[in-house]
Amino acid sequence: MESLLQRYRRDRRKLLDFILSSASIHQIPTSSAPTANVSDSDLDVVSADYVLDCLKSGGVVDISEATKRYYEESARPVMIHSQLGDSYFLSSDPDLAESPPRRLPPRIHVNQSSNHSSSSSENIAMSGDGHDLKYTTTTSTPLKPVENLNIFSLGLPILNTGLSDDDLRESAYEIMLASIVFSGVQVYTVQDRKKEKSSKFLSGFKGKMDKAHLQSQSLGRHSELIDTIRVMDLCMRQKLMQFATRKLCDRIDIPQISLGLLNSIFKSDFVHEKSYMQWKYRQANILEEVLYFFVNLKTAERLTIKSSLAKIRNTKEWDFIMPPSERAEVLLAMKEVASKLASVPGQFGIHDETCYWTAGYHLNIRIYEKLLFGMFDVLDEGQLIEEADEILMLIKLTWSSLGINQRMHNVLYGWVLFQQFVGTDEATLLEYAILEVQQVLSTEDIDGKEEQYMNSLVCSRVFNGKEKKLSLVEAIFFSMSIWCDSKLLDYHLHFSKKLDNFKTVMTLALAVGFITSSEGGEIKVKKFSYLQLTKTNGLDEIAAKKLQTYIQKSIEAAYSRVAATMDLESKLERTHPLALLANELRLIANRELTVFCPILRHWCPEAGMISAMLLNQLYGERLKPFLKGVTSLSEDVKLVLPAADIFPVLGISVKYGLDNMKIRLELYSKSTSKKMKLFVLFLCVQIGEISRPIILDWVIAQHGRILEWTGRAFDLEDWEPLSSQQRQAVSVVEVFRIVEETVDQFFGLNLPMDITHLQALLSVIFHSLDTYLQKVISELVEKSYLFPSTPSLTRYKEMVIPIAKKKLVESTPLDEKVNNKLNELTISKLCVRLNTLQYIQKQMRTLEDGIRKSWALVRPSANQRWTKEESLENLEESSMMSSESIDELFSTTFNIIRDTATDAINKICDFIGTKVVFWDLRDSFLFRLYRGNVEDARLDSILPHVDTVLDQICDLIDDALRDLVVLSICKAALEAFVWVLLDGGPSRAFSDSDIPMMEDDLNMLKDLFVADGEGLPRSLVQKKAEFAEQILSLFALQTGTVIQMLMTASEHISTGLDSRKHGRLCLGDAQTLVRVLCHKKDREASKFLKRQYQLPMSSEYDDTPSKDSTLRSPLISDLIKRSASFHWTEKGQSSFISLKKKLQEATSEIRW
Repeated sequence: MESLLQRYRRDRRKLLDFILSSASIHQIPTSSAPTANVSDSDLDVVSADYVLDCLKSGGVVDISEATKRYYEESARPVMIHSQLGDSYFLSSDPDLAESPPRRLPPRIHVNQSSNHSSSSSENIAMSGDGHDLKYTTTTSTPLKPVENLNIFSLGLPILNTGLSDDDLRESAYEIMLASIVFSGVQVYTVQDRKKEKSSKFLSGFKGKMDKAHLQSQSLGRHSELIDTIRVMDLCMRQKLMQFATRKLCDRIDIPQISLGLLNSIFKSDFVHEKSYMQWKYRQANILEEVLYFFVNLKTAERLTIKSSLAKIRNTKEWDFIMPPSERAEVLLAMKEVASKLASVPGQFGIHDETCYWTAGYHLNIRIYEKLLFGMFDVLDEGQLIEEADEILMLIKLTWSSLGINQRMHNVLYGWVLFQQFVGTDEATLLEYAILEVQQVLSTEDIDGKEEQYMNSLVCSRVFNGKEKKLSLVEAIFFSMSIWCDSKLLDYHLHFSKKLDNFKTVMTLALAVGFITSSEGGEIKVKKFSYLQLTKTNGLDEIAAKKLQTYIQKSIEAAYSRVAATMDLESKLERTHPLALLANELRLIANRELTVFCPILRHWCPEAGMISAMLLNQLYGERLKPFLKGVTSLSEDVKLVLPAADIFPVLGISVKYGLDNMKIRLELYSKSTSKKMKLFVLFLCVQIGEISRPIILDWVIAQHGRILEWTGRAFDLEDWEPLSSQQRQAVSVVEVFRIVEETVDQFFGLNLPMDITHLQALLSVIFHSLDTYLQKVISELVEKSYLFPSTPSLTRYKEMVIPIAKKKLVESTPLDEKVNNKLNELTISKLCVRLNTLQYIQKQMRTLEDGIRKSWALVRPSANQRWTKEESLENLEESSMMSSESIDELFSTTFNIIRDTATDAINKICDFIGTKVVFWDLRDSFLFRLYRGNVEDARLDSILPHVDTVLDQICDLIDDALRDLVVLSICKAALEAFVWVLLDGGPSRAFSDSDIPMMEDDLNMLKDLFVADGEGLPRSLVQKKAEFAEQILSLFALQTGTVIQMLMTASEHISTGLDSRKHGRLCLGDAQTLVRVLCHKKDREASKFLKRQYQLPMSSEYDDTPSKDSTLRSPLISDLIKRSASFHWTEKGQSSFISLKKKLQEATSEIRW
């Protein structure tokens, strides 16, 4: 069965054949086959991409070029062009390679220390067969320094031989193996790696050495290369163990290791000749670096080293011509020079010190770095391998060979951990690095020898264009400090999403110290002791200024990023750039004060104040030109001024619970520069000065608008309930909507305000609601128009012969406007008015509470006569006084409106009761009750009409007003009952036998309003009915008794009977007693009235009432003014003659 691969190749050939044979493709013959056609070509080795590119461009196809392209493409990974980006397949076996690294590969650094070489080196050039190799000698020149300072370069002296990182890594591996072997630690072979805890480290280390080689090999050579590495590793171990058995001395150094390997390992030990050549040249370069460039080497010895290295590098002579004995002599000559140098005592008298410690420290440090880098996992370079502690113990075996001590190890290990953190962003590595740095700072050198030794390890760094010689520790701290500065000078950019790293980096920056420059230009690294770092306030003035610089530069950088995009973003969001800038700076301030300041305050307590002052200054510079052009509350002003006033202090106020005025006072007092003081004072005062008048102008403009809308809403009102649940009028809802909208806009300005602005707002609210209330009250009609015309005073007299033409009571028709008003004032609409007034009462509480809460959040204006000399205590005292004034202002304004609404409710309730009884029920109540005789016109026939009205009102009125309205109707009904008794006219006369029936009717009337306990309280109704009961009691008295009471009362009358002059009447006054006698069906009373007052007979008048008439009667006038208790008062004394005259005048009076 045909395999999938075979089918794929067959289909590919067919497609290419079809494309190449088309008319649109022109082929050019190859040099080897000028007349060859497509069928003669091997389409399996033709690049399909090349052919398709020619087809798209309209070019010709070169078969040889297509074949060349095919082989070039085969040497590279297969690419997939997807929407997510270009992907590729590795040629390595993924099972063998395990999981890929979890981070991006590190960037290639151009300025590598290992490439800084000015000495001659030989490059391998292979040609011909494997036995005919040619080498060209080239001179390496130093690379041009990168413009940006490379923080990972310690400034060690350059490697003269141009050793690469791979060379150093492989040499480090060999040195560590040699140190392990010479220390007596058992080294297992590759096959037994699982038994050795360090196997993962060693395999990972070797993996790093051959990483570049592995990536360049094809899949077919992958396993072969792995086998080669394993063979060479085994060979290396065996040769080192053999070398260790021949070694007599205990100490071992780099020259001895290289010479021993050159003496033990030959070309035949390598599978590939190229690998051998690279290994041999590396050993030669190591020896040249250590021996040839030794400072104190004699000329003869230098020549010996030079000639020996030349022989080693000469492949034909060393590997093919020279016999083993001669090679041994060459190596022996070099070994003698190396041994002589190794026997030279050290400069500082340290145990195991050799001259190679100081002469080759630049190489030793680089090799030790590579050893420490090997402790990281190959697949996850942010993690140490599991056997890190054990491996570290093995690495320490190299200390005597490389000149490393404990302090050097700590600083170099911290440096390596720091570099890995920068590359992987693994925070744990930085914490480990800080621990190593702290150990360096806390280590004390008793005899000072190690300190002298480490100070001799000089590194050269360039800072601000000047070269500075530093010790190894200073150079490492210098590089760390530069990197920390680069991040901390813009910590808003680098640590907003990595807050934990911010604290750790800050700790590292303080641990390694700061770079300072003296007046003479000398560069110094200011370091702090471990004791200083552990104290909160242990830093000096230099450190404090450095931290302030971090804050200042970070704020400025964040501000610059925001300001650079403001114009464009303002166009996209259609808002003013200054408002948008203020909002963005508010976010910066919040992030600064909530995220960074809690950490910075550990070393700089005033960090929050510094950032707030700087934000004031930066924004003030942009805001000042805008404020000069502010004249009115435009849309731009509404956007900019609130944002400008709130952003600098928002974070502080939230953090510390201070009001803005206190914050600005504090900012002013803490300002360190005159310029900053000016900007703080500028934002404190000028924004308030500008906003104060324009806010008042805006409030005044709103006043006219609200009054206009209030009048319009009232004019359109038809006084129908809004709904069955909401019984108030539509207009009042609209009025409160306008008022609340104005209040929201007022506080939505977010500008500094003072009590003047609040007073203006409350004034607008007061006038709006007061205008509405006055309009409601103005629609009522005077109660006097509701009472019917009062009949003339007569005496009861039955006529045997009826009078053909009776006298009529003169009346004046109602004015048309008054009549139209009364027709409009129906009971249902009056109830809606009452509900509306009750709604106002309720909404007033809600409105006042809302304004009070909003005002409590308002920032006080700078125009509250604040000056920079005013203390915080004076400001608090002024704030308390202002609070009392505000409470008084609220109470005065809203209490007046409440009182007005209450008065309006009382007036309408009183009007409803009078209108229901004296106008709506006039025919069924006033004109029917007891007309002709009592028995035929009792109250029981009238009460259903009253009950119907009460049911209607209870359905319409708000529950809170029900009893008040029912009480008003109760009072009016009792007054109407009294009116019938005293002003009932000629048709009403009561005998002694009628009194019990009338008393029963009064009790029925009272029971109607008590409603078996569901209506008004019985005690209240009883109190209101007292006057009616007293009038009935007068009718029950003997006529002579009433006449005697009248005679007594007349002696106290000093002026006329007109109640408009004498005030309210009482039960025993002459007015009441005369009317009792007029309506008493008694001969003695009639004779008395005829004799004393010459009153006409009742039979001479027709008192049929007219509904459209009004009256002028002392009694009715008094009814209008009557109090709830019905107590009438009289003043002065008058003779009975004057009383008679007044009564006569009152009889003829028709209009009031």
